[in-house]
Amino acid sequence: MGAGVVQKDTGGGSRRRRARGRSRPMSDINVTPFVDIMLVLLIIFMVAAPMLTVGVPVELPKTAANSLPVEAEEPLTVTLTAEGVVMIQQTEVLREELIGRMRAIAAEREGDRVFLRADGAVAYAEVVQVMGALNRAGFSNIGLVTETGGPALDGSTPSGTSDQ
Repeated sequence: MGAGVVQKDTGGGSRRRRARGRSRPMSDINVTPFVDIMLVLLIIFMVAAPMLTVGVPVELPKTAANSLPVEAEEPLTVTLTAEGVVMIQQTEVLREELIGRMRAIAAEREGDRVFLRADGAVAYAEVVQVMGALNRAGFSNIGLVTETGGPALDGSTPSGTSDQ
C-alpha cells in the first residue's frame, strides 16, 4: 500500500537540467487496496466465525420440554461427557476444581445462569451430584440442556426439532 500516483517535478534550484525529467512520488495514500483487503477479511471472518462455536460433542437426551429463552450473554456451560470428563465451556477440569473455577468465572460475569449438559450415557447419579455441588456453591439458576423431539409421555406427538 504505497503511493501509486506520480507527479512530475517542475524543476527549480541549481540542478535544473538533471531533475527536469524525473518524477517525485506523491505523498497521499491510496486507500482502495486497503478497503479491498478489509472487505475480504470481513467476509472470511463472517464465514469462519460460526465454525468456531462448536461445543463439546455429547449425545443429549431427548425430551418434550420447550427451549429456554435466549439471553444476551452466553450462559456458562458445564458438560459431562460419556467418558466422565467434566468441562467448563470447552475446557476440561478436574471434578475437585470445578466449584473453584466456576466461582472465579462467575465473579467476572453479569448473568448467573448455568447450563448443565450431560451425555445420555452418563448415570443420573453423576448428573445430580454435579448439579447438587453447583447448587450448594451458590449457582441456583441451573438449566438442564436436552434435545427436543423426545417422548411427551401423554400420547401426543413431539413438536419442534431444534436443539436445547
